[in-house]
Amino acid sequence: METDIPIFKKLYELYKLLYSLRANVPKADRYSLWQRAENNCLELLELVLAASGSTKTNKSPLLQTASVKLNSLRIFIRLAKETKAIDPKKYVTLQTLIDEIGRMLGGWLRSVKPDPPPNFLATTKAHLNLHLTKGVEVPS
Repeated sequence: METDIPIFKKLYELYKLLYSLRANVPKADRYSLWQRAENNCLELLELVLAASGSTKTNKSPLLQTASVKLNSLRIFIRLAKETKAIDPKKYVTLQTLIDEIGRMLGGWLRSVKPDPPPNFLATTKAHLNLHLTKGVEVPS
């Protein structure tokens, strides 16, 4: 089942933590910054769930979108700390969990990246050797 994958479990845990901290967030931030953070986390859950049930070619765009959402979430949590909406200890806990999710997401993204064409490396090396033997500078 899709909900058994580790990244889904971590995102689920992250949302529960965000939800539990909501009452401690000042009212001024609770319905703006904090709500955006919670909504981002819910969207991440949806994207990961959709990606887990997709084909390899359809996974990549979903996971790239999830990566952007995760980076936005990082910023929202950092803003919450800097505006003192959450205390530094809670920030460290949240950021540690977000970093772990980021590593999992990055690994998943790399695993679904399309493979280069079979002769890509051979063609590139031959092209490079051709330029080097003719004395043409290869742009860097």
